[in-house]
Amino acid sequence: MQAFSNAVGQTKPKMQDRAVKEGFQPLKKASTMPTSPRAPPAPPSVDALRIGDLADLRAQDLSKLYTFAEDREEIYISRLREAVAIKGVSAWVENRPKIVEMLEWAKAWAERLGAAEARFVENPKKGEDATLPPLLLITFAAETNLPHDKVRTVCAYGHLDVQPAKKDDGWETNPFELTEIDGRLVGRGASDDKGPALSWLWVVEAHRKLNMKLPVRLKLLYEGMEEFGSEGLPEFVAKEAVPPQPRFNDIKREITLDFKNAGWLSDVDHFVISDNQWLAKKTPCLTYGLRGVAYFEVVVSGPAQDLHSGVYGGSVHEPLNDLIHLLATLRHPPSFNGMHHERIRVPGLLDDVPPVTDDERAKYATLDFDVEQYNREDVTGAQLENATNEKTLMARWRFPTLSIHGIEGAFSDPGAKTVLPRRVSGKFSIRQVPNMTSSRTEALVTSYLESQWAALGSKYALEVKMVHGGPAWVSRCVEINQ
Repeated sequence: MQAFSNAVGQTKPKMQDRAVKEGFQPLKKASTMPTSPRAPPAPPSVDALRIGDLADLRAQDLSKLYTFAEDREEIYISRLREAVAIKGVSAWVENRPKIVEMLEWAKAWAERLGAAEARFVENPKKGEDATLPPLLLITFAAETNLPHDKVRTVCAYGHLDVQPAKKDDGWETNPFELTEIDGRLVGRGASDDKGPALSWLWVVEAHRKLNMKLPVRLKLLYEGMEEFGSEGLPEFVAKEAVPPQPRFNDIKREITLDFKNAGWLSDVDHFVISDNQWLAKKTPCLTYGLRGVAYFEVVVSGPAQDLHSGVYGGSVHEPLNDLIHLLATLRHPPSFNGMHHERIRVPGLLDDVPPVTDDERAKYATLDFDVEQYNREDVTGAQLENATNEKTLMARWRFPTLSIHGIEGAFSDPGAKTVLPRRVSGKFSIRQVPNMTSSRTEALVTSYLESQWAALGSKYALEVKMVHGGPAWVSRCVEINQ
């Protein structure tokens, strides 16, 4: 299996400098912006791409797009500030109406920019969960002289929900107030994924303002549940990717395509995922694979109510104590040495992981990645498990992980509370790689934890459930869609 990301360049437009951690977007003072336009990177071969009306595309001066974007930096920042302030946290069920508000914000902008289509579709799983927000579909028509069926269609995907965030999680500022810190913009969703996802709207706006033609049909697919397992998205894609059906035309005496029942995605030639990373500060990645995830909750239920340790402590078994012992069996301690995945203790979990090939290992040697800079700027203060370029990237890209995220029901507020919680649940996830399946991962984890629970001799009931599971994806970086 090849490494999941490869460097594809050394420079990039300065407005898109990569954030050094989730939630960060770069910021440069307007007073320091260049007064003369910067030469854009060399574009790919238009003939190779075969996109839209080639004559129109060749004739367009893309350098003015870069200059236009530079001059409007503060405008883009103000819009991002509005978006970050909308607390669309998909994990907080009570906040899901805010996701709808965020989607409506994007829809209003699309309509303002003259979208041929901007509509909501109901989440396919809304019948199972009424709180699920809709998906937003946007289409901007191509402005070419080509026949409709000859125009290339590009679909960009992005999500407008965010992860939970509270200031006491370690944020220096309110996570839902976009703030400049040391030349960076700090705010939940600034880089994951509101900033990148909404930038497509500003690209269209720039074309409009500059009287430049859109050389492709541009579709935008926005969802609001990505940070909670993309509930309903796979079902939507399966339905809307149905291709047009061939029909024999008696009049023309030829076979034609009937688009009447074809899905919204059926005409898409190229997909772009606006939710990825950069390899280094000035080196973009060609992302052709993503690890999947299997998210677990382990619940231990004890007495009918919380108990006071000063009154009842010592006379009863404690659910939290038993849960901590169980979670500790998932991985070997650091003294075991080895890479992260080698310390996972669930039997059989690594059996389907493809071995590293010589060809793959050779690719890591040429990537523009500095592990010391990564440690210093991206994961400041963290102790690396494997302090080499190759092992660090492999740990991030091509091997599974098992990470414990928290315990629900345990006392976590400031101060001192001597409670014995009646019910606690541990949350952990496993990042899956190709060949691993969520069903097999669930079976292996459940079997292992139940056997460990029996060995612990706890007096309480255990429930193991996989909250959601998504497979890994990997493609080849030689295809046109990459």
